[in-house]
Amino acid sequence: MKILVTGGAGFIGSAVIRQLIREAGATVVNLDKLTYAATPEALEDCAENPRYRLVEGDICDRALVAGLFEEHAPDAVMHLAAESHVDRSIDGPADFLQTNIIGTFTLLEAARAWRAGRKGDFRFHHISTDEVYGALGPDDAAFCETTPYAPNSPYSASKAASDHLVRAWGETYGLPVVTSNCSNNYGPWQFPEKLIPVMLIAAFEGRPLPVYGAGENIRDWLHVEDHARALRLVLEHGANGACYNIGGDAERRNIDVVRRICALMDQHRPAGAPHERLISFVADRPGHDLRYAVDSSKIRRELGWSPCETFETGLRGTIAWYLDNASWWQGIREDSARGRRLGLRGG
Repeated sequence: MKILVTGGAGFIGSAVIRQLIREAGATVVNLDKLTYAATPEALEDCAENPRYRLVEGDICDRALVAGLFEEHAPDAVMHLAAESHVDRSIDGPADFLQTNIIGTFTLLEAARAWRAGRKGDFRFHHISTDEVYGALGPDDAAFCETTPYAPNSPYSASKAASDHLVRAWGETYGLPVVTSNCSNNYGPWQFPEKLIPVMLIAAFEGRPLPVYGAGENIRDWLHVEDHARALRLVLEHGANGACYNIGGDAERRNIDVVRRICALMDQHRPAGAPHERLISFVADRPGHDLRYAVDSSKIRRELGWSPCETFETGLRGTIAWYLDNASWWQGIREDSARGRRLGLRGG
């Protein structure tokens, strides 16, 4: 297959491309704006492969996107490009609306125009998030594919809008589309502003570990390599027009995740133990959803997917990777603005 991947230099996108190149024998064109969260280093092993090409550009650039369709004639699009950090969306929602909504619209229109009059298989795979469903109570059933949308942050609202656009272009124009919604990802190469890398890096440096509120928020954790495998299955075998929820079946309170990171850091860095003493509770962010949990029974049943990593094995491997690759995240940490917790409000 020849696949146009958007946002392929990001955390999840780079994992997808590594698998497509190494395991699926695909040809990949990676369209990425190379913003602050891009990690082109994660694709260094693919850079010299003749089946891989990186194009720096914006998904909102209609002429660029249309040109890529004409030049490369992709069999599929895997649309991962997005502004994705909730805290940043609180401080500056405009970028999220532009990239996540207008960018998705631009891609859909380019795909529709290019497909007009052409025959052959094609698929537009839109990768989204469980946050579009809103929040769950402690005893609520997990999100399934028919859960009503109820986004609570500018980020999740922009992703919900993009999901609806993809569905509409499938229903109205007959564009072959499929959507997947995932739970919280973690693993190597994650930009150090998400919970797990923030906490393990702070523990490494002996700084306070800033936990929002009382740390009672619950997330379902999914290793990025397991997610990438699921995305490949959805692209290749998912039903046209369908949605698939992808979760790690690993619900954890944030405070429990942080405490487990501390315990593992005690093993790696006993001189700094106990790292749990560094936990510091900070003002919660606005609209912080209490709980996310994903029912993955559909993708398990229809496509035979299941995660290979447990949360324990995945977290151990992630911490070991960050400790072995400190030069990467330390270079990012030199920019003090990137290390600042965003989305906080006084009072």
